[in-house]
Amino acid sequence: MSIQGESLPVVRAGLVGVTGYTGMELLRLIEGHPCMRLTRVTSRKEAGSPLQSVHPFLQHLETGQLVISEPDPDDLVAACDVVFLAIPHGAAMTLGATLVRKGLKVVDLSADFRIRDKALYEQWYKVEHTEPEALAEAVYGLPELYADRVSGAMLVANPGCYPTAAILGLYPALKSGLIEITDMVIDAKSGTSGAGRGANIGSLFCEVHDSFRAYNLGKHRHTPEIEQELSVVAGRSITLSFNPHLLPVSRGILTTIYTKLKNPAISQEAVREAYGKLYSDCSFVRILQGGGLPELRFVRGTMFCDISLVIDQRTGRLIILSAIDNLCRGASGQAVANANLMCGLPLETGLRLTPLAP
Repeated sequence: MSIQGESLPVVRAGLVGVTGYTGMELLRLIEGHPCMRLTRVTSRKEAGSPLQSVHPFLQHLETGQLVISEPDPDDLVAACDVVFLAIPHGAAMTLGATLVRKGLKVVDLSADFRIRDKALYEQWYKVEHTEPEALAEAVYGLPELYADRVSGAMLVANPGCYPTAAILGLYPALKSGLIEITDMVIDAKSGTSGAGRGANIGSLFCEVHDSFRAYNLGKHRHTPEIEQELSVVAGRSITLSFNPHLLPVSRGILTTIYTKLKNPAISQEAVREAYGKLYSDCSFVRILQGGGLPELRFVRGTMFCDISLVIDQRTGRLIILSAIDNLCRGASGQAVANANLMCGLPLETGLRLTPLAP
């Protein structure tokens, strides 16, 4: 296959876990991918059903004719070049490690390989980590920070949605030494799809519509993931305050981050220049100019992370705002980007997406 004169490989992809929102989004993205072909889809609950019966949006498409099977490691290895694991934490670690040991590339969308410290993972997720060797080999899949390592990886831990928005927002400020590493507050708001597709009273339409609420303050499981990666950037251990909220929308994350400038006299333009320099080669990060602020509607269904920077001169704070689509940039689209790198494709292949219509 060739794109603009460049010969690119055809990648056979498997998807373990087709019924959730991240699985659905992966189906949408792979269906439009010029080089990726879905060869296996699995679900214990829906095994034996044609994919289009579970996801009618695939009717009359070749992908929709695939029959859902039980997850069988040997069958996945024989049929696929890369496998996406869109299954809950705890379930992914054994299957992911097994597939990697059999020589198959894996992108895991659960949290099982994101936190490098086994004990810290077990503390926050209340699950024993039974695959410490695979955990040590996994690469954290945030392309702006780790693209080179992802390209050579067999197992990639796809970042969480909240951490993606927070880390991309804070990375240049910490990397450039613009802010203090203490007194950082992340105020994040997510659409309800971030809670998953399972039945849950708290995410029912009548519970969410026309309301807005905070949840899991001071104890959200994405906190150690954010602190882990920002500590690597800063070269020192970081502790921060992460505060999530639930928006009455289906998809998207808007994050407002409050930090303390080391030099309160620095200009807003100088801060923008520092961000622009570090993200100059990053096609999916947009630094907004002219006082523009991020909005969810401009990133919906895309890989973009829109970032705006505001200096509050009265308090000496740098306020960082970032917006992403939690299902695409924060999950499935990022997983495809990682798979692209792992399989020798350009990062952006199949991911130059325009925002979904309202």
